[in-house]
Amino acid sequence: MTFYNLKTRSHVEVPEGDVRKTKMVRKTKSGEQTRYALKASYQGTTLFKFVNEATFKSSNAKEE
Repeated sequence: MTFYNLKTRSHVEVPEGDVRKTKMVRKTKSGEQTRYALKASYQGTTLFKFVNEATFKSSNAKEE
């Protein structure tokens, strides 16, 4: 799976087995905001890839 590394400003390939999915919920004035992300660790750097809900649910990654 391709992630963008902000530290090196380049795209990196991460094996599917190293990817986890996570859901971030925060309260706002008008309710709750939910963000879906895929998370991976690559050479000591944590990488995030924000995705839509459909991609999040269809992913085979383990959920944190």
